[in-house]
Amino acid sequence: MSEREAMPADVVVVGAGPAGLAAAIRLKQLNSELEVVVLEKGSEVGAHILSGAAIDPRALDELLPDWRETCPLAETPITANHHWVLTRGGKWSLPEVLMPPLMSNKGCYTGSLGTLCRWLAEQAESLGVQVFPGFPAADVLYDESGAVIGVATQDMGVAADGSHKPDYQPGIELHAKYTLFAEGARGHLTKPVKARFELAKDSSPQVYGLGIKELWDVAAGLHAPGTVIHTQGWPLSESETWGGGFLYHQAGGQVALGFVTALDYANPWVDPFKEFQRWKTHPAIRPVLEGGRRVTYGARAINEGGWQSVPKLAFPGGALVGCAAGFVNVPRIKGTHTAMKSGMLAAEAVAAAIAAGRAHDEQAEYDAAVRTSWIAEELATVRNAQPLVAKFGGALGTVLAGADMWLRTLRLRLPFTLRHHSDASATQRADIYPRIDYPKPDGVVTFDRLSSVFLSGTNHAEDQPGHLLLTDPTVPERINWPLYGGLEARFCPAGVYEYVGVEEGSPHLVINAQNCVHCKTCDIKDPTQNIEWVTPEGGGGPNYPNM
Repeated sequence: MSEREAMPADVVVVGAGPAGLAAAIRLKQLNSELEVVVLEKGSEVGAHILSGAAIDPRALDELLPDWRETCPLAETPITANHHWVLTRGGKWSLPEVLMPPLMSNKGCYTGSLGTLCRWLAEQAESLGVQVFPGFPAADVLYDESGAVIGVATQDMGVAADGSHKPDYQPGIELHAKYTLFAEGARGHLTKPVKARFELAKDSSPQVYGLGIKELWDVAAGLHAPGTVIHTQGWPLSESETWGGGFLYHQAGGQVALGFVTALDYANPWVDPFKEFQRWKTHPAIRPVLEGGRRVTYGARAINEGGWQSVPKLAFPGGALVGCAAGFVNVPRIKGTHTAMKSGMLAAEAVAAAIAAGRAHDEQAEYDAAVRTSWIAEELATVRNAQPLVAKFGGALGTVLAGADMWLRTLRLRLPFTLRHHSDASATQRADIYPRIDYPKPDGVVTFDRLSSVFLSGTNHAEDQPGHLLLTDPTVPERINWPLYGGLEARFCPAGVYEYVGVEEGSPHLVINAQNCVHCKTCDIKDPTQNIEWVTPEGGGGPNYPNM
């Protein structure tokens, strides 16, 4: 018999991001009597949320039409939009008239997604939703038929050796008629659920980018609220890697800037963190930062697979919503609106099912609703953009992607959809490529990993079981070091993976799990898929103030 207490609910939502909170709010709007519980692994709502963010308010307008009256996001509408192609020492602007209308930021806003989620949580709680931060869902619960019947939160107070510390508390089982998984990209429960129900059987593999972000206070004379800038080209063009940067002038004299590296890069010497630092030295970027102050830092994997990578969304007892399913519009660099809309559609299907006396069955209505919604229309229009760039490179790929989007915008539907290959399988041997000589940080505009992680507020209790698991502990020394040059030390933006003993000729991987910012890159990019990310003790990880 389980020692865990059980708590009943109508609906359990795993993850207090925009999709999960939108689902919770919509459920209570439809039926105020429903018992809705939201679990969040961060120490508070927003603590693990990281995005640019330039936000399309379409879903927010549908969910809470009066949001502009009280939501902090309304403070900074986007007023100027620039797209730069960078060379090593210069840039040229891509005229907005050449881009399809869907690429416009007219009517959009820029601000902190974490702050938006805190505001959404307040709206949810005012409707009676129970939101529990610091309680990560650790296990999925199934009944005898194999249907999902809820989740169990993680045991607290477990020592690294598995013994119970004096403050030990067993997790709680939350039993629900339906469970919505809104964990974000590469969710640790979503991953086994997708495998168990073969949800990705008929879809292309999901692919990802690693987004690294900093928030800066900048000089008043350099601050232009509402201006957003996106870049492509240098420095990734030098390693035949794809990605780009963003620089958003937001409220309060702050600039949010960041860099996304597509994780399908072949060259294992590429270091996404150092590419970001190098990008900041460009003569079009550095002047904005000089004289300013770096406030915080963070990183997170981003879905980039698009429409062809969206899996089956429903299964007995549950559904995937938001980035757990993968609704990011990569060319627009936006996913909040599609994530929220998916949560709302899931809520509508679940509320109707509960009203009809159903429970623990498959929400086929939700899957069908998404595939006939504006989510589908928007993502189908851009479905070939990312794979065209991945196949043909930044220059030619951008031209082909633009042509494909224009043709689809004009309803000249092309009769093909390009597919993806997994990011892990794209990695090539280190001996094929020369090492990349990255400049040392100057401490003014560019910085090292550890000082950056410090600004993320990351903290994990030292005496707890490891949350970064190696399926085969011999793989790092036997495969990853000799074949890939120990790429774990480079793809991680937080200094978690470190090879020691190199000078002595006996390299050995050390995992500094306390540095982990929960970006999930290691779970994605490791060539042998030997690293498994599981949830650490509740409240651990980054504590982003307004990312």
